[in-house]
Amino acid sequence: MIKLALMGAGGKMGCRIADNLKNLAKYQVYYVEVSEQGVANLRQRGLEVTPQAEALDKAEVVVLAVPDRLIGRITHDIVPKLQPRSMIIGLDPAAAYAGVMPIRDDLTYFVTHPCHPVLFNNKADPEQHIDWFGGVYTSQPIVCALHHGPEEDYARGEALAIDLYGNASAPVTKAHRMTVEQMAILEPALAETFAATCITAIKEAFEEAVRMGVPREAAFDFLMGHLRIELAIVFGFAGFSFSDGAKLAIKQARDRIFVPTWKESVMDLDSLRQSVAEITGSLAR
Repeated sequence: MIKLALMGAGGKMGCRIADNLKNLAKYQVYYVEVSEQGVANLRQRGLEVTPQAEALDKAEVVVLAVPDRLIGRITHDIVPKLQPRSMIIGLDPAAAYAGVMPIRDDLTYFVTHPCHPVLFNNKADPEQHIDWFGGVYTSQPIVCALHHGPEEDYARGEALAIDLYGNASAPVTKAHRMTVEQMAILEPALAETFAATCITAIKEAFEEAVRMGVPREAAFDFLMGHLRIELAIVFGFAGFSFSDGAKLAIKQARDRIFVPTWKESVMDLDSLRQSVAEITGSLAR
């Protein structure tokens, strides 16, 4: 039986993981939570909190389901208390990439993150359609990295990650192995810094169309349908290209919307290091 301490067990990510692990007989899970709401969330699931000191004393694996900005402080507290050969699992690359966690040579550090359900999956079941994060009703791929530790521990970490992010009804479809830096390029740089910003701008343009007099419902239906087609075209799912008019509109608008150097200022390792330092609070150290 694998003894696992789930830090931040009553938070949003902690509860999703708790739901996936609680019925797996191969795990003895120690749920560590300090907030009143988090404790209440666990009790709603029939789960009780274990004091942190007791959980860390027993655990072979520690999962950090806590905010990025707290990981440095928390790991500086818990790392000296862990048993040799224990594994620390981070659920986001920022803390590992920023170097805020103290490294013990006799511990393994593993990082994993969900890809979330793919956009073009043609799921008709309403529960699958609204399983935004995945791992409840809908399967998803994940990404994994061995940050520190012996090579043989990668397989151990990947097997744990598959259980964290999936269940019998919605198993993980694939685990992509990469480095922590590659994972940080995906998030925050690609998925949050760039893609989420662009999507926020799309919402702002939608609101501007409504302000200019387009009925909101009509604007929403039109935009959502065109986003589906446009994503399918750009990523090669549709099997056809943009019309000549659309190509001209893209060419004319690109430099008005994006500065020519956007890749150098967003998809750039120096910018990425600055971003993860701000996310983890390590600039203040």
